[in-house]
Amino acid sequence: MEKFLSLPVKKQNLIIDAALKSFGTNGYKKTSISDIASAAGISKAMVFHYFGTKKELYIYLVNTCVDSISTEVVEKFDDSITDLFDRILYTSKLKIALMEKHPNVPSFIQSAYFENADEVKEEIRTIFSKDDGKTMGQEITFDGADFSKFKDDIDPNLVMNMIDWISEGYMSKMADAEETDFDELYSVFEECMQLFKRNFYK
Repeated sequence: MEKFLSLPVKKQNLIIDAALKSFGTNGYKKTSISDIASAAGISKAMVFHYFGTKKELYIYLVNTCVDSISTEVVEKFDDSITDLFDRILYTSKLKIALMEKHPNVPSFIQSAYFENADEVKEEIRTIFSKDDGKTMGQEITFDGADFSKFKDDIDPNLVMNMIDWISEGYMSKMADAEETDFDELYSVFEECMQLFKRNFYK
C-alpha cells in the first residue's frame, strides 16, 4: 500500500474510481485485474505492484468507502438531535450526500454488501459490522437518543433491527436498478420512519 499511497492523489483517485466502477458493475468474482487496469489506463502489472492481489485491492476499497462514510457522519452529525428516528434520517441524509458526490461509491457499496465470494465475504461482514454486534451506524444513532418516547412494550433494539432489514431490502433493490434515485429513496425511507413514530411512540 505504501507504493500506491506515494502516488499523486489524482493518480490514486483514477485507479480507485476504475476499481470501484469495475467491482460495482461486475462483482468480485467476475472482475479481473485486467479490467481494472484497462479502465485506469495502466498495466496489469502495476495494479499488482500497488496492491499485491485482487483481494487486497477489494478489501482496501471496502474499508476506504466505509471509513469515508463513517467519518463524514461523525464529523457532521448534530448531537442536539435526540429523537431516534430523526437521528436515523439525519444520518441517512449525510450518507446519501456523500454518495451523490462520488458516483462510483453507491454501486460498489451495494455490490460489496451482498458479495458472497468465499474469498472475501467474512472480511466484508466484519467491516460492515461492529464487534459488539451492532451494525455500522447503530452506535452513533443510539448514543444520545431519547428512548423515553417509546411505548413501554416496544424494544428499541428490535426497532433498530427492523430498520436494518428495511435498509437491506432497499440496498438489494438499488443493486438491481440501473440508476439510483436518491431523492425517492430518502422520501420513502422518511415515510417509514414517520410510520414508526406514529406506532411506536406513546
